[in-house]
Amino acid sequence: MSLRSFALLSFCVLLAACSKVNQENYAKLSAGMPKAEVETLLGKPTDCSGALGMSSCTWGDKNSFISVQYAGDKVLMFSGQGLK
Repeated sequence: MSLRSFALLSFCVLLAACSKVNQENYAKLSAGMPKAEVETLLGKPTDCSGALGMSSCTWGDKNSFISVQYAGDKVLMFSGQGLK
């Protein structure tokens, strides 16, 4: 393996290990938490949708994700799957 390939592989592993979509951050979520605080914790969501003052945002992918539902700008409920 070339040095360049090794460096690229190491970088990819490091990014995966530093993902904000993890059990530790999931445990920090709570009902009533402001949306801005959630985004400080998890970063920019992968996807958001909503209407009439309700919204749902997801971080991660189909295998490992955190989903947060908001009423206004406060967490109503949240769920996660595949978190490490």
